[in-house]
Amino acid sequence: MAGWEPRYRTGVLLSDVFSVLFGVLVVGGFVTYRVDPTSPLITPTAIVTFGVLVVSLMVNRVWNLAILGQGAEEFRRLGRAFVAASVVLALGGLLFDITRIRPWVFIVVPATALLVFPMRYVLRQFLHRARREGRCLLPVMAAGNVETIRDLITRTRGAAHLGWRIAAVCTTDGMGEDVTEIDGVPVVGQLRDLAAHARRGGYRIVAVTPDAYWTPKRLQQLAWKLEGSGAEMVVAPVLMEVAGPRLHVDAVLGMPLLRVSAPSFTGVRRVVKDVFDKVGAAILLTLLAPVMIAVSLAIAIDTRGPVFYKQRRVGKDGREFTIVKFRTMVVNAHKLVAQLAEQNEGHGLLFKMRKDPRVTRVGAILRRYSIDELPQLFNVLAGPMSLVGPRPPLPEESARYAPDVRRRLLVKPGLTGLWQVSGRSDLPWEEAVRLDLRYVEDWSLALDAVILWKTFRAVFTGQGAY
Repeated sequence: MAGWEPRYRTGVLLSDVFSVLFGVLVVGGFVTYRVDPTSPLITPTAIVTFGVLVVSLMVNRVWNLAILGQGAEEFRRLGRAFVAASVVLALGGLLFDITRIRPWVFIVVPATALLVFPMRYVLRQFLHRARREGRCLLPVMAAGNVETIRDLITRTRGAAHLGWRIAAVCTTDGMGEDVTEIDGVPVVGQLRDLAAHARRGGYRIVAVTPDAYWTPKRLQQLAWKLEGSGAEMVVAPVLMEVAGPRLHVDAVLGMPLLRVSAPSFTGVRRVVKDVFDKVGAAILLTLLAPVMIAVSLAIAIDTRGPVFYKQRRVGKDGREFTIVKFRTMVVNAHKLVAQLAEQNEGHGLLFKMRKDPRVTRVGAILRRYSIDELPQLFNVLAGPMSLVGPRPPLPEESARYAPDVRRRLLVKPGLTGLWQVSGRSDLPWEEAVRLDLRYVEDWSLALDAVILWKTFRAVFTGQGAY
């Protein structure tokens, strides 16, 4: 285990415990004072609430190193811990007929969660910054065929915040694409000698990528040989883009089987998502009404023409709808595309230009901070769009979709999505499609929450917008 790992886990643990303590003492003290001004600051209810919250955090393994600092699982476990604590306190109140427990369940616990979640996010940002600077990285030994290893190296370099650094490689014949290395990473041996190289090199992770060499027996023997080495064995399944709650490992007839459940496009979670979309859109439209009025006036003063721009887009199950945006281009912009075709900087089926002459002065500012997208909240409120989802394509784009790409039409398009928080217009077409398909395959409420949180940062920095 790297030296920084226990320090980071200890920091997270102390942050959580002190946040819980602060929430129970301050918010709980305020609630108690409102009910009975003569009550002491620390009451039996406060002690029980603190204990239940800490135990719930422990039971849900929120301090497991495997989930700290990456993905939605860290916040998903925190959410489960606070919900479980609320349920335990509520049931305890009913069992012992404690009527004063209600404000603790409905006020103190949620308020404490509002302290813990932001602190976790702040700590994660410190960790991600360190990783982008080349610190707090886990040395990884990758093993498989050249193509899958190259893909793994590319992905880890493009996502340094995840903390993986491919330090060495083993291949079937001990050779890489450049004989001794793959994308600058040295090839240190053959797959049959992987365990010995992993032990000598002190690698934190041994990442096994698909290769014909790997049989169930060889993988089992590799796992045995790595025991006690301090290296964690990670096996990349053939289904590279399927992850999260859809993957389950079951033991059937003594064999470990990777079970892949079907993507969930209906059910209670979808109802919750639809309700959240509509309520969220209504609240945002109310709060942003002054901004939208000011933007409308700026567009009307800047250039002649309508304030809003309407365009046909393709939504869930291929149904077309009319998207609404603030107009950011000259009125006849669509007629000028043919003249600018040779200057297209977009990827795949998209037309994009960093310095598009069709964009107005006000439009450039609106695009940089995605303000032009705000009227799409009306589309979310009306139903054809969601707050989070794949990018809504043009009809001519979707008409040329390959069968696998059409899977992005299985869910509602979104005002934001993985593409929005991962580079926006800077993304290659293939990467944008991959992210949309990943969202469709691995959708969850926790993933939506993470995307919405990251969207604010992407919008405020203006990254990848033009």
